Amino acid sequence: MWNLTVASRLSRSRCFFSSVIPRPCIIQKRGADILHDPWINKDTGFPLTERNRLGLRGLLPPRVISFEQQYARFMESYRSLEKNTVSESDTSHVALAKWRILNRLHDRNETLYFRVLIDNIKDFAPIIYTPTVGLVCQNYSGLFRRPRGMYFSAKDKGEMMSMIYNWPAQKVDMIVLTDGSRILGLGDLGVHGIGIPIGKLDMYVAAAGLNPQRVVFGVLAKLILKDGMPEGLGLEAELVFHTKVEVFEMLMEDLDFDTNRIANAKAIVGISSCLYVLCVVVIFCLILPVMLDVGTNNLKLIEDPLYLGLRQPRLEGEEYLSIIDEFIEAVLTRWPKAIVQFEDFQMKWAFETLKRYRERFCMFNDDVQGTAGVALAGLLGTVRAQGRSLDDFPNQKIVVVGAGSAGLGVLSMAVQAVVRMTGNAKTAAQNFFLLDKDGLITKERKNLDPAAVPFAKDPGLIAGLRDGDSLLEVVSSMLVLEQQQQQHVKKVKPDVLLGLSGVGGVFNEEVLKALRESSSNRPAIFAMSNPTMNAECTSVEAFKHAGENIVFASGSPFENVQLGNGKVGYVNQANNMYLFPGIGLGALLSGARIITDDMLQAAAECLASYMTDQDIEKGILYPSINGIRDITAKVGASVVRAAVAEEVAEGYGKVDPEELAYMSKEETVEYVRRNMWYPNYSPLVQQK
Repeated sequence: MWNLTVASRLSRSRCFFSSVIPRPCIIQKRGADILHDPWINKDTGFPLTERNRLGLRGLLPPRVISFEQQYARFMESYRSLEKNTVSESDTSHVALAKWRILNRLHDRNETLYFRVLIDNIKDFAPIIYTPTVGLVCQNYSGLFRRPRGMYFSAKDKGEMMSMIYNWPAQKVDMIVLTDGSRILGLGDLGVHGIGIPIGKLDMYVAAAGLNPQRVVFGVLAKLILKDGMPEGLGLEAELVFHTKVEVFEMLMEDLDFDTNRIANAKAIVGISSCLYVLCVVVIFCLILPVMLDVGTNNLKLIEDPLYLGLRQPRLEGEEYLSIIDEFIEAVLTRWPKAIVQFEDFQMKWAFETLKRYRERFCMFNDDVQGTAGVALAGLLGTVRAQGRSLDDFPNQKIVVVGAGSAGLGVLSMAVQAVVRMTGNAKTAAQNFFLLDKDGLITKERKNLDPAAVPFAKDPGLIAGLRDGDSLLEVVSSMLVLEQQQQQHVKKVKPDVLLGLSGVGGVFNEEVLKALRESSSNRPAIFAMSNPTMNAECTSVEAFKHAGENIVFASGSPFENVQLGNGKVGYVNQANNMYLFPGIGLGALLSGARIITDDMLQAAAECLASYMTDQDIEKGILYPSINGIRDITAKVGASVVRAAVAEEVAEGYGKVDPEELAYMSKEETVEYVRRNMWYPNYSPLVQQK
């Protein structure tokens, strides 16, 4: 009987969550105000009936241009730009020109913007996300036209609890937060770092189908009662009605109304005289980019008269943490179930905030955990490409260059995977070698960052290898790293060389040639640093010097390499976009209290299993970005199921944890798909 009840409720929730058919959007604006609001503007796409009732007649050219025609016109304009700039030698100039044309559309018409983004994600992801977003951040003050998201600064201490209510949305599900301290591999960019949360949230909409703004119509009625007050009900009873009865209780939960109070209020409506009835629009803006400006140590920015952020050195220590704490408290006070994604924090604060908050609310750090998940998926795929079973992963010798938040995150998740496979935590890290700018890290290293201690090698167990000596600190970082790298590659003979150093070209010719002596019949190179100029090597260099049989992956996009005789060296983009949308979506749709290691491992393993044996044989570790929504749906479903298994899922909307647990794997994927928004114009109705 219980199963039948659950199935019935599941069917009902599926009906509600269908997001393909556009629903009417109730608005309070009229005339030119509508045309200036990118959320509801349709440009010349307003039908005549809407033009008449919304006061738009005469404000637009007379011809109605359909959504499809608008789409085609924009794409024609974009392709024309591509054609006219194909011979340009300044690729940065071309990339920014493409970003501008997309951003102008974003500023004018959100619906059309996200539609062209979703349908052409392979072309546009490198423009709104890495690598072009790095250029945007570097030039943000000059490119700034209108604000997006929210800005909190050190000057706002003591005010954040009230500031958070300046955001004009009753509900926020996803926040991407940065302090601008380590933007990609570009360092401290201060308030310019806001470009990263904006780009990430655009990817959440495109890949995960998060609705950037959901508008719900309701009626707020304030009542004076004739026959006295029921016990427990205040003088004024607030009621919210909706045209769909089955949505009523869910809407109450979304608005944080007390359901018992609402039930009492509903019961007395019939014996009440209404003082007044006010129609309102409740806005649920599901996504929010946030810049936390605590200063910058970038002197070039401080001296720039156009710089938009605080002109002061960065806060440190307890002063810094008190600002973060106040912001988090403000967010959780207004939106207690919001998921917060930390993005591009410098290493010490990335690990400190992760440790500080991950057991308190639903959050994750994409640089530490998202990068790690994508890398682990690629490492597991590499084992398959070498013709070995996944059980052989613990035997892989892996050299990681870069001891920052991303590199340490990869090591941590990879070691966890080894422990899961072997059950032996003591020896789990024995085949991993970690290097920083001073070379191989051993337990002899002084002033070693606490986060790197678990991965420091015991000198007694690595005969012939030693920690970087003091002479290396005198030499330039790249030269030191290259010398150490060459020495260790030749001695360790790794199966995988993985770079997250942020140092472009550190995998030089000699390092790559040394990989020919690898113990593996098919060594792998992961040059994962972003943006493109910071990649440890290019795809051409890798296949030229390390051999044609390698597996290659990079953080930024590179073209496949033509090897001659019809052979192709396939290039994989090991980019976080494959995972973070699914992690966030899965956490949201499960109602997870926290994001656990098992949820992250489930996401990585799902991505690793996505590719067919035929693709893996060719050296293709990651799917085409064109299929990002399908990938995200499956990754999200794996996260939902892991959250249920770990009993951290509290359900989403009317779907409770019991229903989530009852779903099969296929049903969970379908549940996730039905919650993914696809942009279409909605009919507009003005409520006066």
